[in-house]
Amino acid sequence: MHMAQLARHWTVDDVHALPDDGNRYEVIDGELLVTPAPSWPHQTAALRLYSLLDEYLRRERIGYALAAPADVMFSLTRLVQPDVFVVPLVNGRRPKQFADVGRLLLAAEVLSPNTARHDRVSKRTLFHAEQVPEYWIVDLDARTFERSTPASTRPEILVDEVTWHPEGASMPLAIDLPRYFRAVLDE
Repeated sequence: MHMAQLARHWTVDDVHALPDDGNRYEVIDGELLVTPAPSWPHQTAALRLYSLLDEYLRRERIGYALAAPADVMFSLTRLVQPDVFVVPLVNGRRPKQFADVGRLLLAAEVLSPNTARHDRVSKRTLFHAEQVPEYWIVDLDARTFERSTPASTRPEILVDEVTWHPEGASMPLAIDLPRYFRAVLDE
């Protein structure tokens, strides 16, 4: 007779108790996500995006860009480490920890074969539920950005340019996507 196994309901405390073994551990609504170290193209894409956001935010002074690994904890069962994300400033200064702000202005993930399902389903659902104004998925193979907002039911697929105009900014950030992908893919 086969005995059914109970699925474990993971918490943030469980994740923090895991070994530091080079994997990235996240938990979304009790489900543990384990991701190995990213590839070089993945890291190049994330760091290039971080650099563009950081440069923009130095001018606009409405938020602060960070890159993984950095914990974003929405609740005791929701801990993620977006590849790149932006948090609002606190009294004109960068926050010391996520708990100081409790929200994101932008989250971005670079797709990889190991993360595509979670990035497109679990994380998109999470970021919608947490009212993150924009969620971007960078697809290196398709050379596209997928933009999702809490108001949209389907992502917008962008091939030429992504424009981001967060609340409080005087000017939008516009990223030329063909140029971005040429730089990332060293073409």
